[in-house]
This record gives sequence, structure tokens and C-alpha cells, in this order.
Amino acid sequence: MNRRLPPLYALRAFEAAARHASFTRAAEELAITQSAVSRHIRTLEEHFACRLFERRGRSLQLTDPARALLPGLSDGFDALERACGALRADDGVLRLKAPSTLTMRWLLARLSHFRLAYPDSEVQLTSAWMDVDKVDFRHEPFDCAVLLSDGQFPEEWDSVLLFEEWLIPVCATADAADGPWPLARLQAAEQLHPTPDRRDWRRWLQATGLSEQVPLKSGQLFDMLEQGIVAAARGYGVSIGDLLMVAEDVQVGRLGLPWRQAVCSGDSYYLVWPRTHRAQARLQRLRDYLLAEVAAMRLPEVERL
Repeated sequence: MNRRLPPLYALRAFEAAARHASFTRAAEELAITQSAVSRHIRTLEEHFACRLFERRGRSLQLTDPARALLPGLSDGFDALERACGALRADDGVLRLKAPSTLTMRWLLARLSHFRLAYPDSEVQLTSAWMDVDKVDFRHEPFDCAVLLSDGQFPEEWDSVLLFEEWLIPVCATADAADGPWPLARLQAAEQLHPTPDRRDWRRWLQATGLSEQVPLKSGQLFDMLEQGIVAAARGYGVSIGDLLMVAEDVQVGRLGLPWRQAVCSGDSYYLVWPRTHRAQARLQRLRDYLLAEVAAMRLPEVERL
């Protein structure tokens, strides 16, 4: 097939200029001169026999034909980058995305040990706050991710379940020194909410059958599990934590468990990665290491509901 396409460099210049609404910033991105960007745009305008940009005062505006062209062109360059990235030389680094609380409470220490055990397998960790855990392997620069999820992933991903999320109340060590609390103390306690919608306390109370006896209070709202756990450890109230992620702090006496019933949230932490990724051997090595770390964990003795 004879494809009558304009020059790729001209299309690239147009896409950058349209995205930035600036010839100057497009030139900086492409490492060429502003006059070169202008020449490339003129090449396209001659090819399509229409104007692509209009000057309105000091601003640069897309014409209607340019607005029609831009989405498909942007998608095309994204596809080109993905295709070229798949053949790019493997630099030996796994780029991993993970939620903030998991990173601080469990994953960071395990990756430090992983690097010592496998110095030829570097893992570059990015900790991200996510109200709903997600990753976009097409547009984000990650090779793998750990996500809290129900396990429903795209067909083109591989995944492995690391551990289930078990919710349990946590408090300052001194507040649980005398053992589990009586119901009256739990009723009177200040509730700390690690999510703005209070979903963790609501789930726990419903699953334990305490919703009628222990009212869901307003309390302090936080953006993440870690903040609620830290506030509880400092004596500001009772928060909800994840059993595995608080296990080490409970064991060494940095956190207490005022009520020893843990509730399965229905979600779990998974390691996920693209099925066609070239570094399958290193991804499987990381998978096996994290699974072994989970299996070696000593969790507090609690009743699981």
C-alpha cells in the first residue's frame, strides 16, 4: 500500500506545538529551533492545504482541522513509543509502582533485602498515593506494580496474589497494655479514619456485628492508612490498620490491638506486570522473593472473620 503521509518530523513538530500551544516550548522539547518548528508546520499546512494555527493576540490557537487531527496523531505517537519501547535494550532496572502505606510499612524493607540478595536485579520503587490503586502500563513508566484490588485485571497482565487485606483496630501500645478492651471502652474511643469516606471502620463494624452497638463516629479523617496508624500509635485514638502491615509494630511494642477480631475486606495486594514484558525472569524472581517474605511473616494471633 502506498501511504501518502506527510513527513514524520513535521507531524511530530505539530503534535508538540499543539500540546504546548507554543512553538517555543515545542522547539525546546524537540531540541530544534523555533524557526524549524515553524517550517515544519508550514510543510503540513501545504500538505493538507489548510491552516493549522491562528494567532490571537499573544496566544496560539488550533484551527478546526488541527483539532480534528491532534487526537489521532497523539494516539499514534503513543503507539510508536510503546512499539519502540518493547524493543529497547533492557537496562536491567525494574520500575515498580506501589501505594504509599504498603511502601512504608512493608515493601521498602523487603526491597532493601532483595537488592542485597540479588545485586544484579535493581528495583526502582515509586511510592504513590492512590485512593483507588491503579497503574497504566501504556502511559506510565513502570514495569510492574503492587496494587490493592479485587483481582480483576486486564487479560494482557500477569498477576500474583501476595496477601489478603485483613482490617483490625489499632491503638497506642499503652492503651492496650491490659489486653483487649471491653465493649464500653470501644464505644467511647475516638475513631480515626484512614480514608475520607470512613469505609474501613464501616466494613469492620459491619463484619463484626457491632454496627448497632458501636456507632460510626465522625472523628479525624486522613488520606491514607499510614496516617491513621501513626496517629493511633501516638495516642490520638483508634484507627483501622491492615493486619500484615502492622504485624511488626505490634510484635516490637510500637502498636497495640484493642480488639482482636480481624475482618477480610475482600481486596488483596497483587503484584502485576505486562504479560509480554521482556524481563520475565527478573519479574518472576521478584515475585518469588515477595511471596517468600509474606510466607515468613509472623502475624498476631487474632480471630479472623
